[in-house]
Amino acid sequence: MIFKGLKERVLKKKLDKLVSLKEETSASSLKKIQSVGIITSEEISAETDLQKVFENTLGVKNVKIYSKRDFNKNDEISYKHFTEKDINWSGNYFQTNFKSFLDEPLDLLVGYFNENNMYLETAVLQSKADFKVGFSNVNSKLYHLEITSEIKNHKTFTEEVKKYLQILKKL
Repeated sequence: MIFKGLKERVLKKKLDKLVSLKEETSASSLKKIQSVGIITSEEISAETDLQKVFENTLGVKNVKIYSKRDFNKNDEISYKHFTEKDINWSGNYFQTNFKSFLDEPLDLLVGYFNENNMYLETAVLQSKADFKVGFSNVNSKLYHLEITSEIKNHKTFTEEVKKYLQILKKL
């Protein structure tokens, strides 16, 4: 337990440092949205089929979704989840499937969580996605576009994302 707290403090410092470096190198592409990824928590993804909601609203296919869940050694290894045990002390994810998701050059990444979570924020930050969208009350330095909405009102969120992507001529 002591090591978990120490690891979280070290990771928090690294996250803050990476966020400040990201500000200097942030640039978004003008490509049309064809590939979409979603990073969320297990609680949110269990309540709503976000994959289907985004596919229907944005008119794209094969939306990929990864959820952060709490580590439990009795859980089976899943290709749709990552845990706090999948990140090392230097702040890099090492689970191969999740790492390849982060390294994939997605056209759009959606951070579908509305509370600060160091693991989710680090994942969004490390993603190689061209354009990132998320909730406005999380971390304003992570996203190119922030939406103010309730987490449970996924239809409003996706409609707002679609509206702004159309304005930006990405859809």
